[in-house]
Amino acid sequence: MTVRPCGRSCLESAGPISFQAVSGASTGGWVPYIGADGVWRNASLCGCKSSCSCGELSEIYLPGPVYDVLEVNDGGTILAPGLEYRVDAPGRLVRLGGQRWPTCQEMAEPEGAPGTLTVTYRWGLELDAAAIAAVSALVCHLLRGCSGSGGSCGCKANPRITKITRQGVDMERQDLTLLYAEGLTGITEVDLFIMSVNPGRLRSASRVYSPDFRRPRVTTWP
Repeated sequence: MTVRPCGRSCLESAGPISFQAVSGASTGGWVPYIGADGVWRNASLCGCKSSCSCGELSEIYLPGPVYDVLEVNDGGTILAPGLEYRVDAPGRLVRLGGQRWPTCQEMAEPEGAPGTLTVTYRWGLELDAAAIAAVSALVCHLLRGCSGSGGSCGCKANPRITKITRQGVDMERQDLTLLYAEGLTGITEVDLFIMSVNPGRLRSASRVYSPDFRRPRVTTWP
């Protein structure tokens, strides 16, 4: 996906201070505001301090998880990964080389125009060996069932057979409708993976929303 994000600013990066700019500040300006506790503070507009960094980090937030970044276009200039930016979990795009992300951009201008910033990245998690095996088993099962060869696998299988007795041979199967109700498939490799990564049978991933992160603008048409 391609987004046009805004730079992150920190309202709580400075402690209770007066209206004057901080003495010796090396990055940007300061804007006074009243915090939730009623105390006047100065807000930094150009970056955020963390407990691990001696200086301020210029970063923007990307909804994720971020698998990889394909391109960062800063006003027509394609930035080099590892040299001019990096990605810190969860979805923080950090500017490197002593540069800073713009705090705003020309949203009415097309991608690559001066004063714009666009980030193209892929959303997802890297699959491990167990996930690859589960996906491969599921795809193989569906292909065999929908191939039209008349086989008994995949979509042509009868999921409602529970027991067959014929010429001394007994065949018994589980009622797959019960498995489907539990979010399972009836395929061993797939179900083992699902139960290992989602033992609580959650219907969707847990999410935390913060009002401090502004979602980037996404163009949907044309």
